[in-house]
Amino acid sequence: MVTTRTLELATPDGPMAVFEALPEKAGDGGAGGGEGGVAGGTGQGRGAVIVVQEAFGVNGHIEDVTRRFAAAGYQAVAPHLFHRTGDPVLGYEDFGAVMPHVTALSDGGILGDLGAVLDQLAGQGWSREAVGVVGFCMGGRVAFLAAVRLALGAAVTFYGSGIFRERTPTMPALIGGIPEMRTPWLGLYGDADRGIPVEEVEELREALGEGAGVPWEIVRYPGAEHGFHCDVRDSYAPVAAADGWGRTLAWLDAHLETRPH
Repeated sequence: MVTTRTLELATPDGPMAVFEALPEKAGDGGAGGGEGGVAGGTGQGRGAVIVVQEAFGVNGHIEDVTRRFAAAGYQAVAPHLFHRTGDPVLGYEDFGAVMPHVTALSDGGILGDLGAVLDQLAGQGWSREAVGVVGFCMGGRVAFLAAVRLALGAAVTFYGSGIFRERTPTMPALIGGIPEMRTPWLGLYGDADRGIPVEEVEELREALGEGAGVPWEIVRYPGAEHGFHCDVRDSYAPVAAADGWGRTLAWLDAHLETRPH
């Protein structure tokens, strides 16, 4: 049984809510709900996963993905990165409302948010090598940023934009940071993504091949659009989503250190 709760963590830019999903403790057999039947605070499970939101906030889909990781045996957390601007949940077609919240972010602020989450997970028994970060859309860029700037167990990007080109002046292109990558990274992209051309994905593949000093992999899905993993969007592609999810779990399983410190 997966149990969820919302925590509040201190960050350099103020308090931040974090949605947490906790896996059942081994041997509890699903008895009861509550904290006694979960791995919270004990560092038990297959590892920890930070789930990074799309540009629409920590909505029902992101919470569902976080629960899915817990059901797979991971302690999973989704930080509310829009805490600086009121922590909204926005509609998938409400692009005009999205940009003020995105432009209020910076790489320094995001790394501060991730640092607060990592400190919380460390207090629950997880070393950084036991933590993975998986991001979607805007969060896919955050996962790549984490792979460049932090030494974690694993990172996975679903259709992350802003890696190839500057997203905002405070979120520059990241492709130049490839030689400094410290975390194994998996990238999942749809060939029909109008915001991330195949040519850019192949440019990233070439740059990784020339400069990355960590394990990496890029997978492309013919016909898949941006947001293909999100089952509440019109662009949802079940076959690509299932394959991407399976590859994500395999990547985490291959690279996370599962023993708590």
